[in-house]
Amino acid sequence: MRLRRVLLELAVALGVMVEARAHQVNLSTARVTLGDNRSVSIEVGLKGSDADRLAGTRIFDAPRDQVDPALVQASAALIIAYVAAHIAVATTDGKACVPDEPALVPDGDGVIFRNRFGCGDVDGDIVYRSTVLTDVDAAARQVVLIGTGDNAQQGLLDAANTTVTLSAPAPSLLSTMERYLLAGIEHIFLGYDHFAFLVAVVLWARRLVPVIKVVTAFTVAHSITLSLATLQIVVIPSSVVEPAIAASIIFVAMENFFTRDIDGRWRVTLAFGLIHGFGFAGALREIGLPTNAVAPALAAFNIGVEIGQVAIVAMVVPVLIALDQLTAVDRSKPVRAAGLVYLLSALIAALGSYWFFTRVLDA
Repeated sequence: MRLRRVLLELAVALGVMVEARAHQVNLSTARVTLGDNRSVSIEVGLKGSDADRLAGTRIFDAPRDQVDPALVQASAALIIAYVAAHIAVATTDGKACVPDEPALVPDGDGVIFRNRFGCGDVDGDIVYRSTVLTDVDAAARQVVLIGTGDNAQQGLLDAANTTVTLSAPAPSLLSTMERYLLAGIEHIFLGYDHFAFLVAVVLWARRLVPVIKVVTAFTVAHSITLSLATLQIVVIPSSVVEPAIAASIIFVAMENFFTRDIDGRWRVTLAFGLIHGFGFAGALREIGLPTNAVAPALAAFNIGVEIGQVAIVAMVVPVLIALDQLTAVDRSKPVRAAGLVYLLSALIAALGSYWFFTRVLDA
């Protein structure tokens, strides 16, 4: 009875993931430009589905992955009200700049909020503040580009860091690396497909050495393609990468029914790690890399992904070993319960199939 309850709880926990969207970034963007007479132009970009979630509207057409321009126009007041309430431009001593009339325009799969703030009558450094998205989701981020062109200074706002000073120097290298390290850790946990892949690979693992080989092979492979794709050396469309990632999950999950050879699994993770690296690169491109610290930010993100996957394996494998002890007839010679592995593998294969078909249909 104890094993049945554990299996049920694990099945329910994995089943919840079906409704979650892989690679959920929780990201908004902002372009902040300081013009003549200390005027500040603001453009805030939001995914249509996020705008609906925040303002209670229905502008996003999920099957087409587009917003409906007519619905954007009809619902503009609600979205403008939300964004306007969650951004501000003021001086460091709290004197507010005066806003003009805001506007909202459709932009493919999202919307762009625009406004201009007059700061000519206030002295001191000018501060942009935003709690867009972060007020409802602490994991959300906003990429802020300060200025125009490719050399615009870049900042990254979150729930704990909501302001950027327009006349301040660029963030320190250490600060930049810390933010991208955390972004990498968060992505591996929020990217449910990568999570499912790692779990499926180690379901038969009972010794440390094979696990180290698996993790190392996956790290080496995805580091190569993450770097190549992020630096635009090798680019593969997401319409190819995302279904391929889902197919890799199906493969490793189904392989558990035919072999228990965990020692040779590093070869599989090495091959599929190359594909997953392109998926990581897609998420990193959405966040963006600071032009003045491309290599450190890329390295920090990659290290964050590595920390995240090690944490996943470090949680899953001990739990499986503990279950071996709980279900063993002879606790001096515990064995992995095949029923547990088969059940979890079937659930993961079902998830992979769901992701595969939805991604193929959305391509």
